Order: sequence, then structure tokens, then C-alpha cells
Amino acid sequence: MPLNFLLTNDDGIDAAGLAALRTAALPLGQPWVVAPEHCHSGCGHQVTTHNPIRFSQQAHDTFTTNGTPADCVRVALDRLETPMDWVLSGINHGGNLGADLYMSGTVAAVREGVLHGKPGIAVSHYHRKGVDPLDWNRAIQWLTPILGLLIGRPWQPGTFWNVNLPHRPSDSPTPEIIECPVDPSPLPVSFLAEGNQLVYNGNYHARPRHPGTDIDNCFSGRISISLVRLF
Repeated sequence: MPLNFLLTNDDGIDAAGLAALRTAALPLGQPWVVAPEHCHSGCGHQVTTHNPIRFSQQAHDTFTTNGTPADCVRVALDRLETPMDWVLSGINHGGNLGADLYMSGTVAAVREGVLHGKPGIAVSHYHRKGVDPLDWNRAIQWLTPILGLLIGRPWQPGTFWNVNLPHRPSDSPTPEIIECPVDPSPLPVSFLAEGNQLVYNGNYHARPRHPGTDIDNCFSGRISISLVRLF
């Protein structure tokens, strides 16, 4: 039986990264998309419980909600007639490394799936501002074999995979794949004062990191794969 994949993201239904994830997953099974209407980047594991959630069908295998990424997973598991085998989230426009896992809507979607007994993979693409734009076709080439590798392994309940693609020059070779731990370092804490308001100005790219962790590997041009345990 072909696998059924629930696809979602936090960048919204029209995001190029979501289209790339669908293409990467197609050789491995049937993607079913339930994604937010709009961007919810950085929303973490927020869910909607006191307001209605709009649920609209765009195509036979594509739906949208006005909720968060975690809402999308909850709605899909309750409303879709086809049982889902895996939750795939992304490809996020930007890295989700280290402490980002606690703030990321992309990661929260997969975490919500794990809480309901579904294995999952969160995928993000680190982007260094001011250099080449992200190449989604190349991201698909990198990601499809990785999805096949991880889906082919026995799943450990209470865990999920977090994958981060590096931002490499357009003429560079296929990056090395490294399985590594999540970096425990905090994000930089720095704010600028504008009147009585504070504006965050931490340098994401200069954030602290430990050698051999996901931040170190991805920033060094490697694909980082981390097994994340919830409990």
C-alpha cells in the first residue's frame, strides 16, 4: 500500500518550499496538503480552541485553514477520510536549528503529529541573507533520498526528525549529510531602543554553537539531520 503523507508548513499554502516538499515526497507516496492560508512563521505550538477554524478544499488532495500549523495537523487527523502515515512539514524558508525548534511552527506541526502517534519529518532550508536565493529544484534533489532514508527506518514513538538544508553556492557539489544532535545554545539576546519600544537585533548567523551540532554542520554547508525526542 502506498504511504499517505500529511504535508503542512508555517509559510502558507502558496509557499515555494511547500511545493518543493510535495514534489520531493511524490516518488514515495501520496501527499495530502493541509496548510495555513497565510504565514505563521515563529508561531510555535499555538493551537486554536476558542474560535472557529475555517477549513476549505482547494483540490482533491489540498486543503487550507485559517489556523496555525499545529491546527492544520489536528484538523487533518480529524477531518480527512484517508488515514495519514507520516506528517511532513516545510520546506521552511529559513533554518530551524537549535533553540529555533521551540519557536518554529514548522517543527510544531510535526511535534503535534508525534503526540497523536504519527511519525514525522520537519524540513527547513537555511538562508544566508544577501547571497544567492534558495534553489528549490536543488533542494528537491537533496531531499527526496533523505525522505526515503528516514521513512525506511523503524520509527521510535515520541521522536521525530529535524532536517536542515544548507545554503551553498549554486555551483557547489551535493552537500554531505550529517546526523547530529540539536545545539543547546540560546539565540543572541540583543535589542535596540526606539523610544519606549525595543526592537530585536540579534545576529542569527553569528549565534553561538557547539562543534558537531546541527547549527555548526548546517552553517558549515552540510545537511544536518537530528533525531528529536519529545519523551
